[in-house]
Formats: sequence, structure tokens, C-alpha cells
Amino acid sequence: MDAIVAGRGTRGYGSDELSWPHGIFVDTNSDLFVADFDNGRVQLFPFGERNAITLVGFGSKYASILLQHPSEVVLDAYRYLFILDTGNRRIIQEEPNGFRCFVGCSEEVDSQIRFNGPSSMSLDSFGNMFVVYSYGDHIEKFQFLENSCGFAFNQPKFCSKSVWSQNGMTVADQFTLGSKPSALFIDKKNLIYSINRETMKILVWHQGNIEPTKTIFTGFFNSSSLFVALNGDIYIDNGARSAVKAWILNKKVFIDAMSVFSSCTSLFIDLNDYLYCSMSNHHQIIKKRLHERIMTWTSAAGTGVKGSSSTELDNPYGIFIDSSSNLYVTDCGNDRIQKFRPNVVGGTTEVGRALPARFQYSLSCPTGITLDAQGFLFVVDSKNHRVLRSGISHMRCVLGCDGISIKSTQFLFPSTLAFDSDGNMFVMDSGNHRIRKFQYS
Repeated sequence: MDAIVAGRGTRGYGSDELSWPHGIFVDTNSDLFVADFDNGRVQLFPFGERNAITLVGFGSKYASILLQHPSEVVLDAYRYLFILDTGNRRIIQEEPNGFRCFVGCSEEVDSQIRFNGPSSMSLDSFGNMFVVYSYGDHIEKFQFLENSCGFAFNQPKFCSKSVWSQNGMTVADQFTLGSKPSALFIDKKNLIYSINRETMKILVWHQGNIEPTKTIFTGFFNSSSLFVALNGDIYIDNGARSAVKAWILNKKVFIDAMSVFSSCTSLFIDLNDYLYCSMSNHHQIIKKRLHERIMTWTSAAGTGVKGSSSTELDNPYGIFIDSSSNLYVTDCGNDRIQKFRPNVVGGTTEVGRALPARFQYSLSCPTGITLDAQGFLFVVDSKNHRVLRSGISHMRCVLGCDGISIKSTQFLFPSTLAFDSDGNMFVMDSGNHRIRKFQYS
């Protein structure tokens, strides 16, 4: 039996009305998305509802853009919208912090002629886009570039006997970083990012440069961490004011990314576009989907109460989420590394002094963690002033080790680490107010 699921059968602009609707898309929740052609908007009809929410276009209460005769709407696996904006001869793509032109963006005459008369579009299983042109009587394919996805940081592949030079060099000192710096990020272009808390600035510089090539004033008091997305947007802790902020690269403005109630000692964006925050003072890791417009979060690990059981944490610091959505936490107060699998409340101990730890190894307030391309752990063991690496069956010290008294290798409460594309290791030596680089060999 047929049933009307959207619109009243007459043209209109109300929340329960449509005007010349064209493309539709129904997601796995049975929610209906409609390209409301003549009203210049995309409407969302939640399952069972006759009144729609305007997602994009005139009348939307969300971060949006103006549309002219949208004719098609498609969602990808992460629920991001692709909109065929026919009147403007372009395709619009949704991103975590708004929308951008995806195809047909140039204002040059040649580009507009090339993208003339698009009428329909679709995505294949590989992410390639196909556009039908009613005027040109042809179908065009836009190839998906695989390297446009993935992590924004380097994950080198190392051999089992890899070593790093014990003669480290100072990349940045207290004059640049200020006192007790903690934030460190290196992207795939080998740009180094950090924060000077005293000047309230984000610092960016090319490896090899002595001074930052770019600074961004934040006005944020006592920021502890940052994370850079693939598109260059910078997420930064502003927990003193109950928020994580995002610096939008192409707009040069800060926007709210997540509401929190504690400073984030570590931030991370996983491959499913979840933003994670490690709230050390509240003994909990939280997360939020980037493209969701509400600022609230859900718990990823910890109960919010200090403890040492498999479901609890004690002053967690560094976090890392691998490609399988496993969450690794440096559980500082419990001197262990915890691993939380997706949708499992309790964690398992990867590194710690007692059974059932996968690697039995004595730690003292671990604060930083990353994984290489093969999934081996690199841990900053802060109060032991050293860096550790896991192997197939054991942990070993790689920097700041017992019996090595080279001054350039000595740390004072290091906090985090990162790699460049060549496998060189960078360590935030917080107690000495500097970043040290150790050559991979």
C-alpha cells in the first residue's frame, strides 16, 4: 500500500512541504534526505516524521551555504553529504566543520562550461564519483584519491633492530616553546606543531627551520594538546574554558568542536572522524563525532572516578586510536598502558609490572604513546625519563636508557613523541623546555 512520507502534495516552503523535489536518499536508519529543488535546500525527514529539518541551504540553522536548485543528495559511509547544486553547476561536500565546493569550483569560464548541465550523480564502492550531464549527453568519472584519507601524522615502518642516534639535537628551546611545553604534532609534510602557553600561540615550522614560520594567536589559557586533521584544521585544547576549539584553515577562525569539563591532556582524531579527549583530572577518555552538530560527547574509556580496575583509569594522559578503532591509553597513575577494544567497557593491560599484562615491564607515569606502521608501541615513560618500544614478545628501552649517560640523550619528565616521514624521532622534553630530535639509522 502506498503512503506519503514527505510533502503535502502542494508546493510550499513549510517544514512539512516541498517544491519540485528531485533526488532522494534513505540511510540505514530509514531517515529520508530530499533535494528540495525549487526551495534551494536539502531536507531531512527523520523516520516516521512529516516535519523536516533543513540541513543545507536557505533556512538552515546549521553552518551552511546557499544552494540553487539542488537536484541530488548522497551520503557516504560516515554520513557526510554530497549535494549536486545544479543551478550553481557544482557539487558540494560536507566536512566536519561545514561544507566546501568539491567539483566545479573554479569561477573561470572554461571550468563552468566543462561542468555544464549536471543532472545526477552517484558513488561507487571505491569512492569514485560519477556525474551525468543532461546537456553534454555523457557521464564523467572523478577518481577517488586514496591518500586523501588516513591519518595526518607519520607512521613509519621499522625493522626489529632499529636504533636511533643517542646524540639528540635541540629543534626548539624555551625561548620558542615557553615553560613546560607538552604539545607536539608532526604532519606528513614534516611540519612541526606545538603550543607556547605563555604567549597563547600555536607554533608551526618546517623541519630544519630555527624559528616558527607561522604563529596563530589563540587567547587560550594553559592549552595542553593539539591535533592536526588531514585538511589542515587544528584542534586545540581549551579545557580551562570547557571546550575543544578548531582552527579552520581556509577561514582563519576558531570554532567550537567539543564541550568538555576539563583540560584535554591529549587529543586524537580517528579514521572514523571521532574526536577524542583525554580528561586526566576526571580519569576518563571521551569522544564525539566531528560532523555531528551537537557539542556533547560519549565516554570511550574510564568511569570518571579514579581507580585501577579494568574499567577505571587514574590520571590518563596520552591516547592513540589505531585503524581498527582500538583505543590505547597511557594510564599514568596506574603505571600501565591500557587497550580498549571497540564497544568493550573493560580494558586489557598491554604494558605493566604485573600479570595479566601482555608485556610485563615496570613503568612510572607513562604519558605519551604512538604506534608504528606494524602496530608496535612507542611509549614515553615520563617519570623514568625514557622512551620504550615494544617488539613481538618484549619491551625495550630506545632512548634515555640505564647505563647511557650521554647528556644529549638525557630527559627530564618527557611527555610525548612523534615521527617525521624518515623515521626520525622527536621527543617533547617538557622538564627541560625543549623538543629533541633523534636520527633514525
